[in-house]
Amino acid sequence: MKNIFDWLKQINTTKSPVDSFEDSDWEVWNSYMVHRFLSQNEDFLELVNEVQKIPPQNKKQIYSVYVEYIPRNNKWNKYIKSQVKERNKDLISHLKDHFEMSSREVKEYLYFLDNDYLVRILTNRGLDKKEIKQLLK
Repeated sequence: MKNIFDWLKQINTTKSPVDSFEDSDWEVWNSYMVHRFLSQNEDFLELVNEVQKIPPQNKKQIYSVYVEYIPRNNKWNKYIKSQVKERNKDLISHLKDHFEMSSREVKEYLYFLDNDYLVRILTNRGLDKKEIKQLLK
């Protein structure tokens, strides 16, 4: 049975015909993950954007398009991780209670609040300096 990396190798180097795979191979195909990994290569962005319009259930069609249009290569495409830092869940909880709003709204507000203001809010809620420092990491 294949995994995502086997499928990517098929697309990038091996390029086996679509009918050469068993049904069990197709069961592990994940269109979303294939699109995601292939989109890490800037050269393939336009192609991936177009292929994503094909319903994810059409696995064989997606595979065929990628095999046809992606040149044979052995290049490893480094996976790009998000640079967005997730804030402490306890901090979100304290602010949610303080402002009486949802977590989503608090996360949006955090972009506009400076640390001095956050320290004042947390101090007023009865937290000591050590706890506040831990929350604001």
